[in-house]
Amino acid sequence: MKIPTTLKHKPVIVSDNYGQIDGRYANHTDAQGLSLGLAQWNDRGKVDISAKVWRYTGEKWSRQSEELPLHRVLDLSILVCRSLAHFQDAYRYEHLYDPEKPVIDRVGLQGSAMTVAVCTDNEKINEDIKLFSQALSDDHELIGERLRTLSAILKELGY
Repeated sequence: MKIPTTLKHKPVIVSDNYGQIDGRYANHTDAQGLSLGLAQWNDRGKVDISAKVWRYTGEKWSRQSEELPLHRVLDLSILVCRSLAHFQDAYRYEHLYDPEKPVIDRVGLQGSAMTVAVCTDNEKINEDIKLFSQALSDDHELIGERLRTLSAILKELGY
């Protein structure tokens, strides 16, 4: 299914078959496409690139399709990777994290740092972190495949 090209987000690079490879939701998802293109919020004379997940309800393209600036896509990737690194050794803690030191990392970006931390404001964090850890474990193969692919591409690009 071809994603629309007549809406405010103007696709330039697309993956029209995303519904076939959407992780555990493959072939049973409303996320039918991914695109990189010109952001819908562009002002005259200013152009931003965005990434978009295109959702299709079976009848129409959904308003719940998400569009993100590329730096946010990469920031989410950094958050995922730092989280995965934490959970590799989280078994050492009774609650899968140190309640005295919930900050996992501070990743330097743009002269400041993105804090990566366990959300201790979550009233059910001790339950939820176990469920989160189990979901990471269950999806280890899917996540690992994508990380290996990303690693190879980053190396090819010289990073």
